[in-house]
Amino acid sequence: MQLKTVSELLSQDIVIPEVEIKGWVRTFRANRFIALNDGSTINNIQCVVDFENFDEALLKRITTGAAIHIKGELVESQGKGQKVEIKVSELFILGDSDPETFPIQPKKHSFEFLRENAHLRTRTNTFSAVMRLRSALSFAIHKYFNDNGFYYMHAPIITGSDAEGAGEMFQVTSLDVNNLPKDDNGKVDYSKDFFGKETNLTVSGQLEAETYAMSLGKVYTFGPTFRAENSNTSRHLAEFWMIEPEVAFMDLAGNMDLAEDFMKSVISYVLENNREDLEFLDKRLQDEDKTKPQAERSDMSLIEKLNFVTDNHFKRVSYTEAIDILRNCKPNKKKKFKYLINDWGTDLQSEHERFLVEKHFKCPVILFDYPANIKAFYMRLNDDGKTVRAMDILFPGIGEIVGGAQREERLEVLKQKMAAINIPEEELWWYLDLRKYGTAVHSGFGLGFERLVMFATGMSNIRDVIPYPRTPQNAEF
Repeated sequence: MQLKTVSELLSQDIVIPEVEIKGWVRTFRANRFIALNDGSTINNIQCVVDFENFDEALLKRITTGAAIHIKGELVESQGKGQKVEIKVSELFILGDSDPETFPIQPKKHSFEFLRENAHLRTRTNTFSAVMRLRSALSFAIHKYFNDNGFYYMHAPIITGSDAEGAGEMFQVTSLDVNNLPKDDNGKVDYSKDFFGKETNLTVSGQLEAETYAMSLGKVYTFGPTFRAENSNTSRHLAEFWMIEPEVAFMDLAGNMDLAEDFMKSVISYVLENNREDLEFLDKRLQDEDKTKPQAERSDMSLIEKLNFVTDNHFKRVSYTEAIDILRNCKPNKKKKFKYLINDWGTDLQSEHERFLVEKHFKCPVILFDYPANIKAFYMRLNDDGKTVRAMDILFPGIGEIVGGAQREERLEVLKQKMAAINIPEEELWWYLDLRKYGTAVHSGFGLGFERLVMFATGMSNIRDVIPYPRTPQNAEF
């Protein structure tokens, strides 16, 4: 007899005389009905026990969280809510679960409580759905790039450079922190360290990906990145995953085309392949919305937001045009924005980005040609001398989700930009070499994977879309 998954059995509409399944008990009621789940689907399968044929001591061990092995007949269900159920003939307890101490009882738990029990939270419907969607999105990303001729590149996790120039990096060292070697100036002598220099955990694989794009043509990274930003907001993690494609001979327009096609593709994938999980999370959000004041309720359901992305053309708007729209819009004039828009050069906030998407254009938006002084040094300077060929994709409910740019391919211009923010040329000598030997137009973008998972699941806190969140003062599990 072949072991089946809950998902496989629930898809059947015929009687099967002998089936075998293993999973975890969600509930056991009336000493008769077991709701069993094995992680393969949001749905449980009902297993019906004739308690008169089973030992009472065995039945007492069928508790929430217990792992069990069931053999029986798959039959048409007599009750509502499921097409089929298992009429149990044999039952074995694989692992007991003490009902007095098991934290994930069949009742509503706060997300804060579940974060404290992150090792068990995927036993709940919400988190099992979120993590199945996370897995599906990851697969969809790799599939998209593979289907479109990209090569997957593993960027280094340990690096000597700060790609973003923000300085918020975790230091990597093998030195004895209680007995640090010092140089003649009294500073830490990193020549004695493992790598012979100061090193950190990476904040981005972009710069290394550029080097591979300039020989392999089309590459992408998808790996862990780290930022030592002392932020406890619902949008920040110290450890997170980034997707960063880089393409040789592609300009800003091509970059926007790629990013739009990519986002539509991965979201279409989960709409097609993870419908049950999405419908469950959609209902959860709608129920949550009913408890909020009318002004705080979402204009769109979760699935409507996802279709909003896949069904609409992304409107392309220059930063300058967006500033004019925002400066003259009603929320700005009536001072309804928390951050008022007055001058060109202002960095946009989430409320501004969402206004453009949800109220003004009513479609996803790509903003481009940002002021140079609010963007990174590696972005291509425009002929006006004050804007760069940057682009951000804005989505409903979340604002910016993708950030990218055409890269600065001109050696002297890049040197000047690095000097202006005190990045030593010797630190990025290899990056400058790309501009010496066969330089060409090239572009790419970055997508924070957890931001995508938040959007696709409707979860409002980034700590709830990664298995074990790393935040200030928290590295549990």
